[in-house]
Amino acid sequence: MQDGRTGGTARAFELLEPLVQAATVRVHAAPDGYAPRGTGPTWGSGFFIAPGWVLTCAHVVGEGGAAVRLAGRELGITFPSGADGATGTVTGRVECVLPERLEEHRPARRALWDLPDLALVRVLAPITHACVRLTDRGRPRPDEVAYFGCTEDLGAPEITGRTTRLRGTAAAGAALRLGDDDEIEPGMSGGPVVDLARGEVVGVVKARRSGGGGGLAVSVVQLRTLPLAATGQVGLYRRVMQAHDLYHYDQHLSDRGSRRTWTDVHGELPAREDPYEGGRRLTAAERTTLCGLLAELPPPRSSEEVRALVEAARGEEPDPGLPAPLSWRDGLGMLHDPPDGAGEAAAMLRYATDVSVADHREPPAPGADEELWDWVRATAARLWRPLRRELGERHERGLAQRDRSRRARVDRQPHGHTRPSGTLLQGPSVLLEAWAHGWEDVYDWRVSVLYGPAHPGRVTPVDSGVRATRAALADVLRVPLAEAFRRCDTHEAAALLEVAVAPELFGLPVDTWTVAGRTPLGVQRPVVFRYPAATGGAIPNDDEADHRRADRWNRVQAGPPADERADCDRGRPRTPAPEWLDALPDNTVPVHCRAAEEEPTRSSLYGIRDAGYGVAVTRRPPQDPAADCAPFHRGLREELTEAARGAPLPVRLQALRARAHGADPDAYWADGMALVWDDPARALPEDEPLQGDL
Repeated sequence: MQDGRTGGTARAFELLEPLVQAATVRVHAAPDGYAPRGTGPTWGSGFFIAPGWVLTCAHVVGEGGAAVRLAGRELGITFPSGADGATGTVTGRVECVLPERLEEHRPARRALWDLPDLALVRVLAPITHACVRLTDRGRPRPDEVAYFGCTEDLGAPEITGRTTRLRGTAAAGAALRLGDDDEIEPGMSGGPVVDLARGEVVGVVKARRSGGGGGLAVSVVQLRTLPLAATGQVGLYRRVMQAHDLYHYDQHLSDRGSRRTWTDVHGELPAREDPYEGGRRLTAAERTTLCGLLAELPPPRSSEEVRALVEAARGEEPDPGLPAPLSWRDGLGMLHDPPDGAGEAAAMLRYATDVSVADHREPPAPGADEELWDWVRATAARLWRPLRRELGERHERGLAQRDRSRRARVDRQPHGHTRPSGTLLQGPSVLLEAWAHGWEDVYDWRVSVLYGPAHPGRVTPVDSGVRATRAALADVLRVPLAEAFRRCDTHEAAALLEVAVAPELFGLPVDTWTVAGRTPLGVQRPVVFRYPAATGGAIPNDDEADHRRADRWNRVQAGPPADERADCDRGRPRTPAPEWLDALPDNTVPVHCRAAEEEPTRSSLYGIRDAGYGVAVTRRPPQDPAADCAPFHRGLREELTEAARGAPLPVRLQALRARAHGADPDAYWADGMALVWDDPARALPEDEPLQGDL
């Protein structure tokens, strides 16, 4: 131990060290059947976070050749297999790396790998091993920590630990700065960083500081950026975290073995300034039990469902800067230190009560929700009586609301569908706004969550930036959009992406951008364009214009929508007169076959906006500028006829993009097509972000 460490820190390290060492592994080349098992140079370290799952750094599994593909690579894992220091070796396979673009863009030798620089490894044989306890907090506190990894101080590989202090965060919280109290050796990359005050792993060792002690670690919260699941499937993050919580729950309940568990040690850690006294916090055993009971339930429908329950239990909107909560346990992590001195235990019990009566995406295991409520009621028995009464009333209201929702859903759709087939999910959407600097080709941007009719006017910012070139927008927006999609996507459907830009930017190829994997955004989800609400964007604010806009929107939604060529006359360009546009029938969908950036389409789009048409179609220039536009107009007319009304158009266009992406020649006519979808029920924010430096 380092001089100057407090007695409490020394005691915490003494308690936690054997638990962490039992779950930390050495990563090396996969055994080949000829060399003795477990031999070969050390690539780095890792640690078990759930049965059969090892977390390490991407640069650790990338050791040994830049030409080797990371995902799917096999490697060797040497792990502790007994109390006498014995080890075993097993083969693991890299399930995925973060960020995914590391597969195509490797850093130069000895350069830092892009954050979050994580790899999740699946063990290919059933083995018995220990697992660490991961934090549920979105942001760790600057506190005393210990980091562990493989070293060879005495000539042979072994797992050792050293203590230091967190010195803050970097990269918007994705990285943790480790103090220079001791040196991080090369083989320790990928090892766990443990918060000694709370007894939980908060980071993964990434890099040492050049020329001195200390270095960087990656926050384990970045696991929430694991690849998104396909619609209707449980994502990898939720699967792994469910296994993590059930492991510790089972260990806590088991009477077999005499070794102390993480839960046991949590109860023995030196008291902090904020102990459990007075019932303000749940005990370690109660937290473990609650996480296990939550893991027994189906995962939440969406991130926003978790955030809504947290807000109801906490009494205020949770920090929008935290990564999207993807599991019920993530919601618990947002309930620490509630406002106005309110009890943390009370907030967590309120949250658990609401989860127990949630209308889950699929039926829970028989009795799982009742078991959670029984535990809440029993735990509240040691707390004050007004809270027990409040929780009982909350439970009754939740049951009644769940029954009403289920009856209403059955009444609307006797066959069980929650919404008409082929229409948009009426929940939160992702809003991308971009503003051009008039004097140069750079753009300020902002990504937000737009809540829509259920919460009129409510917008939660995700990220923003200034002075990005048009060519760089796709790369700059990759991470902010991925985070926003995690917040909005549900198990039913991928969230709508609304792109609010001036009409001259309707040609942005947003539908071709990629956020995760290789599938374009326009294939993954509906993508639509909107007129910005800021100055110079919206229809003049008067009652007559509002009524005209609402009438035309409702008429197109009711159908049948009728197409009208707005910027060409049998291939010849034209600029429509305002009075002609204004006189078109309310069910008209104006169509532009020319590039949005060019005249006359640019003027026509402004005219259509002013005339109150909320639905229009445009496209980017075709590869062959001399190509006839007749197939485009013919194909679109057939689509409008088959749709019969406006509501399915965003989803139908997504299906067209998927067909074209899958090389269906009958869908090639829709290449580059964009849908203007200016829904009056989804009001946009009217402020603009600050401009960049002049």
